[in-house]
Amino acid sequence: MAEWLGAFSLLATVVGSGIMAERLAGGNVAVALLGNTIPTGAILVVLITIFGPISGAHFNPAVTLCFALRREIVPRDAGLYVGAQIFGGIVGVLAAHVMFEHPLVDPSTTSRTGQGQWAGEFVATFGLIGTILACLKARPQTVPMAVGLYITAAYWFTSSTSFANPAVTIARGFSNTFAGIAPTDVAAFIAVQLIAAILATWFFRWMLEQAKDG
Repeated sequence: MAEWLGAFSLLATVVGSGIMAERLAGGNVAVALLGNTIPTGAILVVLITIFGPISGAHFNPAVTLCFALRREIVPRDAGLYVGAQIFGGIVGVLAAHVMFEHPLVDPSTTSRTGQGQWAGEFVATFGLIGTILACLKARPQTVPMAVGLYITAAYWFTSSTSFANPAVTIARGFSNTFAGIAPTDVAAFIAVQLIAAILATWFFRWMLEQAKDG
């Protein structure tokens, strides 16, 4: 339930703030992106703080995959986490649509594809996993703030605006709004995110072990 509610709240924030930002920005895409970025980073700090002690506050199949590879969550629970994350995210998108009187199910037509976008997703996801693992190693209490700040920054320094989350990617395919992604582009984003998560898990395990040995 914590994973479901966290994903629900995250996607309601991402899509809802995107709709609000676009309506208020007067056609200025940079202002709209800023209006989408700040609420997303802020809600991540809140959600991870609230739900971290309950479920670990993954809200992200790539993060769950990382901890499954580290054998910190058993496969059965990992599967249930991923299901809850995806379902919660989709319902969060629908809630945002209801709040803003947008068509309930409205598949996105926003194309997000190409090597630049995929590279952006790789960098965003790799960095997110690294942020989590390094903070857990050094100062676990900083994870909520660090993740929120990382995603806030990654919205702007990555070409893809940092989805970095397969559940978020799937859910945003249902929303033809500022935050949307065309359903035909979802699979490639998810593939890159999962590859980045696997490589980041291995790399940061090696790096952090080397730092400990040193």
